[in-house]
Amino acid sequence: MDTWLIVVIVIAVLIVLALLALAASKRSKASEARKREQAREHLREAELRGARAEQEQALADEQAARARRERAEVELRAAEAEREAGERSQHAQEERSAAEQLKARAEKLAPGLSHGNGHVAGAQAADVTQQIRREDIQREVDGGGATRA
Repeated sequence: MDTWLIVVIVIAVLIVLALLALAASKRSKASEARKREQAREHLREAELRGARAEQEQALADEQAARARRERAEVELRAAEAEREAGERSQHAQEERSAAEQLKARAEKLAPGLSHGNGHVAGAQAADVTQQIRREDIQREVDGGGATRA
């Protein structure tokens, strides 16, 4: 084989190898560019999700605070209702005691009178009870449930 033919073949092989190396280099750069673009997309998506997560957390915190505030208001109203009920119970006990004292005085002044006219006394007590209930209902409608003093 002639020398010049060997040189041409070697040069041709070198050119083919150079072209293959150049193609591999371009492919590598294109792959790297695609990876960078994909990384940028991931970062943008991460930022968006992070912002949504912060917004959701803020809404959750606000909702929790609202729930705590509402619970405190309910507990306050319940405590107020219990206090009012206690005052009413105490007032009822005082009224009951006063009624017993008046009944005892009436018995001293006119023995046997309360037994003979028990129906009349019971009707008067029912009228007084109804009047108190009407006053309580009216007070709740007008003033939001204020108690008697």
